[in-house]
Amino acid sequence: MKIFITGAEGFFGSHLCEFLIRKGFKITALIQYNSFHNYGWLEELKLSKSKNIKFLFGDIRDSSFIFEETKNHDIIINLAALISIPYSYTSVKSYLDTNLLGLYNILEASKKNKIKQLIHTSTSEVYGTAMYSPIDEKHPLQPQSPYSASKIAADNLALSYFYSYNLPVTILRPFNMFGPRQSTRAIIPTIITQVLKKNTIELGNLDVSRDFNFVMDIVEGYRKCILNKKAIGQTINLGSGLEIKIIELIKIIKKVSKKNFKFKVKSNRIRPKKSEVFRLIACNKKALKFLGWKPSFRNKINLEKALKITYDWYHNPKNLKHFYVDDYNL
Repeated sequence: MKIFITGAEGFFGSHLCEFLIRKGFKITALIQYNSFHNYGWLEELKLSKSKNIKFLFGDIRDSSFIFEETKNHDIIINLAALISIPYSYTSVKSYLDTNLLGLYNILEASKKNKIKQLIHTSTSEVYGTAMYSPIDEKHPLQPQSPYSASKIAADNLALSYFYSYNLPVTILRPFNMFGPRQSTRAIIPTIITQVLKKNTIELGNLDVSRDFNFVMDIVEGYRKCILNKKAIGQTINLGSGLEIKIIELIKIIKKVSKKNFKFKVKSNRIRPKKSEVFRLIACNKKALKFLGWKPSFRNKINLEKALKITYDWYHNPKNLKHFYVDDYNL
């Protein structure tokens, strides 16, 4: 079975590629073209010796490229996206070009090449601040940032191809992932990388709560989705259902790091008032029903264990060197 994975070089993509290769799948890993011939996190994993992976440089915004390269594949997993919320405020068109028009190219290629399944990646950000909790897939979608708006549009476009052309589409909607290799645009690596270099760390809004999920739990959700006929035409949350406030998260990281660091709120890390998403907690009943999936790190004890794994990875100087901590970067 051949799987074409976009965004393969990133945080989640590298974990998914690594896992699927171990399971014997043949992978084409699409990497965003760059003049440095850099494989992203795939370069660190030294997967080039594996016969089960092909590295491909390109861009999902190139329709003819995507059409040609996805031929003779069984499944496409679309992970490629612009994901930074702060950057979306200043570069709206870039988010539409990649997250929406890039997906359009993938949908057209999937239809013409008769792909057996397209797994498209959504985000819990499409829900906005929870109107009720836990959030199921029927919860209203609220475009509280240009990023969220681009993903809402992309999700709806993907579903339209299922309804209009019978394209075998599944939308997976992960809630806040964390783990080794994640960029400091996410809250957990933001805290950990600063803790490793500073006594006082800088954060944004502390009056928010999230549903944090260890990356390997989400990888398992994707594995269970592959060629799962029950999942075709469905949108499915992947989340623990455990609500963690940022203040509580700080306490857990203090415990696993054994560092009594201080923190302060910086205005440049706070979203515009009406754009802030205050609560995100997943209902995962549909994931259990359609995928047979439930998270293994679904309580505070297991969350602490996963945070310890994550902290230890960043603590290694070989890994920490990849992250720039001194200035806030959109």
